[in-house]
Amino acid sequence: MTHRGSRVLHVGALARVEGEGELRLRVHDGRVAEARLRIYEPPRFFEAFLRGRAHTEPPDITARICGICPVAYQMSACRAIEDACGVTVGGQLAALRRLLYCGEWIESQALHIHLLHAPDFLGCDGAIELARTHRPEVERGLRLKQAGNAILELLGGRAVHPVNVRLGGFHRVPARSELEPLAERLRRSLDDARETVRWASGFDFPDAAIDADLLALAEPGGYAIDSGTPTVLPAGGGPLRSFPVAEFGEHVTEEQLPHSTALYSRLDGRRHLTGPLARYAISGRWLTGAARAAADEAGLGEICRNPFRSVLVRGVETVHAVEEALRVIEAYEPPRRPYVEVPPRAGTGHGATEAPRGLLHHTYVLDAEGTVTAARLVPPTAQNQGAIEADLRSVAQAALDGGDPTDEELTALCERAIRNHDPCISCATHFLDLTVDRE
Repeated sequence: MTHRGSRVLHVGALARVEGEGELRLRVHDGRVAEARLRIYEPPRFFEAFLRGRAHTEPPDITARICGICPVAYQMSACRAIEDACGVTVGGQLAALRRLLYCGEWIESQALHIHLLHAPDFLGCDGAIELARTHRPEVERGLRLKQAGNAILELLGGRAVHPVNVRLGGFHRVPARSELEPLAERLRRSLDDARETVRWASGFDFPDAAIDADLLALAEPGGYAIDSGTPTVLPAGGGPLRSFPVAEFGEHVTEEQLPHSTALYSRLDGRRHLTGPLARYAISGRWLTGAARAAADEAGLGEICRNPFRSVLVRGVETVHAVEEALRVIEAYEPPRRPYVEVPPRAGTGHGATEAPRGLLHHTYVLDAEGTVTAARLVPPTAQNQGAIEADLRSVAQAALDGGDPTDEELTALCERAIRNHDPCISCATHFLDLTVDRE
């Protein structure tokens, strides 16, 4: 690579990312001098315009932040507001919330695996070409996504930005008879989910390892989805350590960097990663039976730090979400009321859940009338930016050390590295253009 001198690879706009961003990779004498994921989307000011709102409003308002993971925002907001008001939602209402969250996991992970990530491993430009060469697999992915959407539609009122969620529970809860057709559909989906893991296990995975602390929620006896305690697995190994959800802001700090309108996060001063690799490493032993068997069959082991193999972990999590949804449905008895009252009071509340792409944390401060006086939202993608840039440097350097990749090959590899980390529909697509400036 040294004979090529120095060069700068610059992607001016990332196509269909979650917001607007670009990639800059600078190579000097065969060494990666800089890998920068610049997010230049204008600020959206959600935290600002939540101030002055009634305590009942954040679940509906924050759901509009993301069209792919609205349930994650709703559930984190509900948990934080209910925490501030001293209310705990349990029993069948909590179970229904988990079922709703399973629906989001199923549809989001299935979409990412089959349409957005698989083309990278199968030599296709995108989902349209993949549908021509691997039609049965694409149809299987669409069936899984439709099953997840069916859960969202039944419990949430619609598949995008659900309207049936409220503080304390739901505006309406289903009768047991309404869940029976859904259960039958999910039993078929379980076979699809298992086959997805088998299919993905045959992909060719480059060697790589993420060098970052892993952060995820954990619940003894269960694979955390909609609740849990923030738990850390250090990059160099060692025992797990946890801290209360209320202390999240003391451990995860944010800073503004000149090249990004998104805040960068650090965990106790160190780079960290949230998402499927973190969840699996911290809670993999608590997967449901079918999911644990699928992970073992795929050869994932106890911990997976290879970001290219995250597609396998997402497949295993899809199996888990389907089986967990079936468990909730089988044990369901309609609650006496669709919600519990959440009367306003002055206080500060914290809530965290696991969006498909990682841990999402909300904090709200309320006055005595229940008016929001302050809000802080920490999404997983912002937390992961530092780890993504470090991974870009590592992957690019390995390619340079192993040969003399062209600008196009190096750019394609960096695209794949970004898609490894974000199951969102937007971050898992292709770049628009590339310009190369020789230094």
